[in-house]
Amino acid sequence: MALYGKGMLITFSETQPAVEEDFNEWYNREHIDERVWMPGFHRARRYVDANATAEIKYCATYETNKVEDLADPDYMELLKDQSDWSKKVMSTFTKFDRITATVTIDLSHGFGGACCVVRFFPKSDVMSKLREALQFDLLPSIISKPGFIGAVLVENNLSVANEGRRAQGIEIPENETPEWVIIIESQDSQVLSAQIKKEIKVEFSEFGIVSTDIKIATYNLMFGNNR
Repeated sequence: MALYGKGMLITFSETQPAVEEDFNEWYNREHIDERVWMPGFHRARRYVDANATAEIKYCATYETNKVEDLADPDYMELLKDQSDWSKKVMSTFTKFDRITATVTIDLSHGFGGACCVVRFFPKSDVMSKLREALQFDLLPSIISKPGFIGAVLVENNLSVANEGRRAQGIEIPENETPEWVIIIESQDSQVLSAQIKKEIKVEFSEFGIVSTDIKIATYNLMFGNNR
């Protein structure tokens, strides 16, 4: 089964240890459910760092009909005036990052217990060839291995991202480059071995993307909901 649409919101967040229990309760009892019922949203899942090496401890994905749903007027209004619990928890964030993306490759098959998130910024002159290589070579090769469930490529849509920033009063960066994110799902985090990480970095080198420019993190599934 493919994803629930062609749009995806990805958030990365971390909070203070003293309030981490409340942070997780808010995510599981309010935030995910609230987002799933927003216009265009269908499924949300949240993850936690599997081996204490991720740059940001928690990751969440939200699947929408299309990326433009992430700039829907009703959604923008919610971002301006969130619940008291949301305001309380978000004020404790120590790290936060947000990507509003278009799904350009969908090789998913259901969902697994863990995922590997690969983040990088390809140059515009290699995007077409890299996208083709990912769809027909690299990603099919990876997910054909035992224990792997599927993989997707999403590309950050900066015009949609900037609508969200404006709604939240966040400054819009100048000369920003679209970020690409690959999400590889497996049955558990043990399957996401160092060999897979090595394979990605080797394959990317021919497109001018060096290993130091790639962020890779492994996450375990914590909670999800859909409609």
